[in-house]
Amino acid sequence: MQTPTTTAEGHQLPTALEQRNPGMDLDLDWVRTVQANTSAIERRAKTLPGRRSVKKDYQAAWLCKAISLIDLTTLSGDDSEGRVARLCAKAKQPVRADILEALGMTGLTTGAVCVYHDMIETAVSSLKGSGIPVAAVSTGFPAGLSPYHLRIAEIGESVKAGAEEIDIVITRRHVLQGNWQALYNEMKEMREACGDAHVKAILATGELGTLRNVARASLVCMMAGADFIKTSTGKESVNATLPVSLVMIRAIRDYYDRTGFRVGYKPAGGISKAKDSLVYLSLIKDELGDRWLQPDLFRFGASSLLGDIERQLEHHVTGQYSANYRHAMA
Repeated sequence: MQTPTTTAEGHQLPTALEQRNPGMDLDLDWVRTVQANTSAIERRAKTLPGRRSVKKDYQAAWLCKAISLIDLTTLSGDDSEGRVARLCAKAKQPVRADILEALGMTGLTTGAVCVYHDMIETAVSSLKGSGIPVAAVSTGFPAGLSPYHLRIAEIGESVKAGAEEIDIVITRRHVLQGNWQALYNEMKEMREACGDAHVKAILATGELGTLRNVARASLVCMMAGADFIKTSTGKESVNATLPVSLVMIRAIRDYYDRTGFRVGYKPAGGISKAKDSLVYLSLIKDELGDRWLQPDLFRFGASSLLGDIERQLEHHVTGQYSANYRHAMA
């Protein structure tokens, strides 16, 4: 098995043998055989929080790992250049220097910074030389209902502006109507528009109706060349959940077993506590293995999560919890 190399900052470097998912022809027979046993999935998900417990130094190490996998995100209508620049500074120094020194950690950064298109230039400039990629939400985020040609054009503009990762949203009605060919064609064209930039397909799972739809949509997006599949925009009423995560992760495992290509996973929305991040990391380790615990294959779509992790790390070092204002995001 190829062991990927990393930069000093801990970011994944591509290797000749670790090929990006090229996609495949749409296999409708495979798609239609995919089922989801909802009751069994929900029973398994309920057991997850109690299955793994790490304490003391081990917990601190896992929390540092979680930080390295965060897409530090701001997607607000009142975003400004100043806010994004401060968020990028936080991405480069996610934990106070004194805490990192006490933990013996150096070079810790978040996995990426995720912004709207208008803020790409600011983010790229602020992160220059850090090795931290800029991700941009695209294709009429979050609803994905703007004219199709404009959604494709938006991807191109974001790549041109310097985004190395593009988070696209699928058309939910294709899934709800079982129009898998239309979803495949859409995802394939969006992947092509991204060029060398990696594409994360946002399924908006809270709006897909059933876990079976989630499983089938996951598979179709991977067949069309998605580099990541992502749960949510963070704007839906229901975002990342453990049952949905279990379904999507097992779809990733099935796709890898069948094709030999790894696809990444990104739960987004609703993950705000350090203890929750540990559950997701243990789930990935159990279901997919250690290789997926790297920034090129797993990300958290979150911002408030970082603040709680930093508080937990300070408690580990000092024995005391600090106020939230001591760990500002920007």
